[in-house]
Amino acid sequence: MPYPVDLAPLIDHTLLAPFATASEIDRLCDEAQRYGFASVCVNPIWVSRAAAALQGTRVLVCSVVAFPFGASTAPSKAFEAAEAVRRGAREIDMVIDLGALRGGDDGRVREDVRAVVGAAGVPVKAILESAALAGDELRRACAAAVEGGAAFVKTSTGFHAAGGAGVDAVRAIRAFVGGRALVKASGGIRTREDALRMLEAGADRLGCSASVQIVTC
Repeated sequence: MPYPVDLAPLIDHTLLAPFATASEIDRLCDEAQRYGFASVCVNPIWVSRAAAALQGTRVLVCSVVAFPFGASTAPSKAFEAAEAVRRGAREIDMVIDLGALRGGDDGRVREDVRAVVGAAGVPVKAILESAALAGDELRRACAAAVEGGAAFVKTSTGFHAAGGAGVDAVRAIRAFVGGRALVKASGGIRTREDALRMLEAGADRLGCSASVQIVTC
């Protein structure tokens, strides 16, 4: 299927490094406006600054919750999401309860997602850390995310040693969620070719830190 020459509207321009500075966040926002990216994705501490920089533009501010481990309680995730929205976030990327998933407690995973969705009131992307999941875990994670009300199912944080987005994982997630949710591929997407492969596999959105390189090369 054909994809637009301009990939920018499909990209969340991302800077989640723990040592990011104010000037780097400002540059991220400037680039997002210049190239027309869908959003900037930043840690919660930078949401207010990014929202102020992007006020009056079409670029959304996305923030992360329980990032990168997902090992927070559902109430704390819900509070973090609500606080980010109060500060100007218009999308939330949350890491699911990975321990519950691997332990077979899919209900806890579903309620974890549901708590964030209910508190946020904006589209929530559920991060599965797909490269670290084995056997039937990916299918179960997708089911719990969708049943919890996630608008997107997202492959990865990009911070796990197992790796980021993979074409096979994106294809599998697309098959598992069908039309019930959108799919975001994130982690290790560095070139235009990488981006196109993810879209062809079924991704609707891409999370990239190499966004400028992708859209200009």
